[in-house]
Amino acid sequence: MSSSYFVTGATGFVGRHLVERLLERDGTINLLVREGSRARLEELLSRWGPDQGRIVPVVGDLTAPELGVSDEDRGRLAGVDHFFHLAAIYDMSADEESNRRANVDGTRNAVALANALGAGRFHHTSSIAVSGRYRGLFREDMFDEGQELKDPYPRTKFESEKIVREELQVPWRVYRPGIVVGNSQTGEMDKVDGPYYFFKVIQRVRALLPQWMPTVGLEGGPINLVPVDFVAAAMDHIAHQDGLDGKAFHLTDPKPKTAGQVINVFARAAHAPEATMRIDRQMTNVVPKQARSMIAQLPPVKRITDQVLGDFGIPREVLSYIDYPSEYDAREAQVALEGSGIQVPALDAYADRLWDYWERNLDPDLFKDRSLRGTIEGKVIVITGASSGIGRELALKVGEAGGIAVLVARSEDKLQETRAEIEAMGGTAAVHPANLAEIDDVERVAAEILAAHGRVDVLVNNAGRSIRRSVGNSYDRFHDFQRTMQLNYFGALKLILAFLPGMRARKTGHIINVSSIGAQTNTPRFSAYVASKSALDAFSRSIASEIVDDGVNITTVYMPLVQTPMIAPTGIYDAFPTASPDEAADLITRAMIYRPKKVATRLGTFGEVLYALAPKSVDVILNTAFKLFPESAAAKGEKREDAEVSAEGVAFAHLMRGVHW
Repeated sequence: MSSSYFVTGATGFVGRHLVERLLERDGTINLLVREGSRARLEELLSRWGPDQGRIVPVVGDLTAPELGVSDEDRGRLAGVDHFFHLAAIYDMSADEESNRRANVDGTRNAVALANALGAGRFHHTSSIAVSGRYRGLFREDMFDEGQELKDPYPRTKFESEKIVREELQVPWRVYRPGIVVGNSQTGEMDKVDGPYYFFKVIQRVRALLPQWMPTVGLEGGPINLVPVDFVAAAMDHIAHQDGLDGKAFHLTDPKPKTAGQVINVFARAAHAPEATMRIDRQMTNVVPKQARSMIAQLPPVKRITDQVLGDFGIPREVLSYIDYPSEYDAREAQVALEGSGIQVPALDAYADRLWDYWERNLDPDLFKDRSLRGTIEGKVIVITGASSGIGRELALKVGEAGGIAVLVARSEDKLQETRAEIEAMGGTAAVHPANLAEIDDVERVAAEILAAHGRVDVLVNNAGRSIRRSVGNSYDRFHDFQRTMQLNYFGALKLILAFLPGMRARKTGHIINVSSIGAQTNTPRFSAYVASKSALDAFSRSIASEIVDDGVNITTVYMPLVQTPMIAPTGIYDAFPTASPDEAADLITRAMIYRPKKVATRLGTFGEVLYALAPKSVDVILNTAFKLFPESAAAKGEKREDAEVSAEGVAFAHLMRGVHW
């Protein structure tokens, strides 16, 4: 039997999936479309293919009385069999006015039109959010239970459903979907919302830690997720069943997972570490609710919370859904769907599709200019140690990307060669030779750079000196510790102190310190080198909290073993896996683009975590490495040590890839 349909919100996410279901039935489908949304409708018509001839656009506006539908269209729509009202704001972070205009005023206008048309049945898409913060089981026959409705979205969804119940003069049915996620078959989703806000956190953890590493998280309360294709199919099926008027149907998962379980499901889909230990909400509830609320409202706590949430793009409103107190009965919906084959699929069965679609289409980083040129073009980039190795490769990349490469090192001849290469490719470079181990010379070159260029936008402290010698051979070599500290710490520190005031005054700037994986893994024989690098790390971490609101970023790059002139005297490194200077420079350019607190290999991060958990065990492991590899050539009075190393040593070096021993 053919039916006629009128649908609001058909170009929205749930709406277009519902229209696809309605197209499987006979009848004309009239879609409310704003004049400015006709282009969007044209896209959907091409998607719907041959059946698009049954689609009839009806120009109107959700905010206009009776939706602003013309008299001509009203005459044609009189007595329409099914009036589906889906148009609304589905955004937990939207403000009060936006929610009220779309959800409350829009529903009132839709109800008025349905009454005027004498529609056969009105289908209202509500939400489980109408339960507010109701504690316990919220049944389908429950509505006004005195529940707490403090946020705009649940409050306006409650008010819009109330309008349907009190002002509608034709038969009605209400559908309350859970938190709607992407299509379980294709992963398709139209925006970041709900659990998607936590995908960026999962992605960043994946970049830092190996998948097998256990982590700690929160358990939280049940999070009721349903895929959009289930919601559309359930609405379509229930809408065409007899004897169900005047009822509400919870389109929810009868066995929802907790927030912690949901995050773990998506972590598995992303091949990221899972939270193997999750803190139960009963533990946090030990602190009285009023006390928790008071603590959360303290200005320092709010500021810290906002900073952390802002880093990951998570609206504060989303936090309330992690520990939501309501659970949902769905027996009416399950009875209505019995025998249809329509049911909520297990999240584990389609989470990988949701993740894949998000990472390919919705990840906010996809829409940012993450090119090196877009980040540094026209900026003054000071690079120390620019005459060879990592510094030289970095300078070439900076020059090619349109940055003004300010080259600093002792050898003016080599700096001029690097400058010539940059200018040959159309870039800009300046040469400022200096001995960064001499404080007076550091002061001179810093003043010279500021006088010549006016400012420094990015400082890369790359110049460094490494000494490979065990402490047993260092008792009478205090000068080794002095000279590494002089260049690696004091020279870099002096440049930071020279350029930081200008950065803070301009409210922008970036300091990149090239450290070493040794500062994470505490490798033997490098006490002088690691101490000097760690000193700069400690200084940077300490001042970071002082300048965080000045727009100045500090990044530490924990560099793995790189094939540079600095390691050339150590012959055993010929048998070790090493990164190339080009690969190392890429780590620094990535730091320029993303401005993270640190850039590190997974092995380096694992070394830090392991040392924090079991430092004595790490000492035993490192002692094994200490005995596997020979002393440095200089410590033995030789020019260059032999490249010979045992098979066990080679195997160990490959297992601990990137660590210098």
